[in-house]
This record gives sequence, structure tokens and C-alpha cells, in this order.
Amino acid sequence: MRKTYINRNGYRCFKGSDRPVHQYVAEKKLGRPLQAGEVIHHKDRNKLNNSPQNLQVFSSQRAHFLIHLKDAKRYGASFSFRGRRKRR
Repeated sequence: MRKTYINRNGYRCFKGSDRPVHQYVAEKKLGRPLQAGEVIHHKDRNKLNNSPQNLQVFSSQRAHFLIHLKDAKRYGASFSFRGRRKRR
């Protein structure tokens, strides 16, 4: 098993390559490399839950953001955007 660490954004990454584990898991689930622009979404908003069932691949950042907006209406912004850092 490869060693991992948690990066400053809260994602588990492989030591040595700094590659996020969720990207690796999503590619294995899809059976292909991620395409340019594709974004991985953690359904339960837990960045450390890299179970294939918890990962959803969106074709763009916009499509990913729209699911967060939809969830914000349903569950509140604090749930939907949990872990998102504010830009200054």
C-alpha cells in the first residue's frame, strides 16, 4: 500500500507524486484517465472519503458548482459548501 498524506486543502494525496487519491480512485472507477476539465465531487462532502461510491465525476467546474447550489437550497449553504475556502 502506498503512503499518503493530507495536503493543505484537506485532500489525501500520494507521497512522492502529490497526486490526490480521489483522482486515482475516480479513474479506476471510470476505467480511463480523467479528461481535461473534469472535476471530481465527494457526494458526502468528506474530502477523505475516497470510496468509489462517494465520488462523482462532472464534465466541468460549472456542472460541479451547480450541484452545490442545488444542495444549498435543499440542505443549506453550510452543508453544501462545507470545506470550501473563501476567496479574498
